[in-house]
Amino acid sequence: MVIGNGMIAKKFNSYQSKEGFVIFASGVSHSADTDAAAFEREKKLLAATIRNSEGKKLVYFGTCGVYDPSMKDSAYDAHKLEIEAYIQQHQDLYTIFRLSNPIGKTTNNDTVVNFFIKHILDQEPFNVWKNASRNIIDIDDMYTVCHEILEKQLFSNSIINIANQHNYTVPYIIESIERHFGVQGKYTWLDKGDAPRIDVSAIKPFFDKFNINFDGHYLQKILQKYFP
Repeated sequence: MVIGNGMIAKKFNSYQSKEGFVIFASGVSHSADTDAAAFEREKKLLAATIRNSEGKKLVYFGTCGVYDPSMKDSAYDAHKLEIEAYIQQHQDLYTIFRLSNPIGKTTNNDTVVNFFIKHILDQEPFNVWKNASRNIIDIDDMYTVCHEILEKQLFSNSIINIANQHNYTVPYIIESIERHFGVQGKYTWLDKGDAPRIDVSAIKPFFDKFNINFDGHYLQKILQKYFP
């Protein structure tokens, strides 16, 4: 069973018919969200899902944003941690994947790359945290690792980070987008931001197994793949 209709839910569509799994990919997805009502709706949906999923493994997607010092006061991150704690307390069998910023086909302009692309192409002014870094991973690579973990029944009742081995500075991301599209954005630099410290040592063997190579061209390959 798959709950949700966004990019991640669609990627896990094959789990609709898989016995023994509940993929919970619904709820608040915008990291800047502060809507208490939206957070509460996700909690209620999750609680109902747990009540109806006895004997199944619940798969939830947290956020690697919790490792970013500049996001320590984020209502979204606090909400995601609260959900993780609820799962650990109320669900017998689970896997929690903390994701960085998966990039794929989506119309959601709140994702980090889509936000920058939209503002740059539409020539909309925006602010840039010049000291910030973001961790970006192709959703296909994210899925490959998650699927392997679930199929092999690894890391049960654990929280696992799924992320790129490297962060990218926000200035580098913006410059890469500008170069890809040949368009100069309109933005103001702010002396703000930090970088997430994400430990991916537990999943490095999967990067090696599936030849997932986070080389110096990884971001450019993502842009060429999803934004030709």
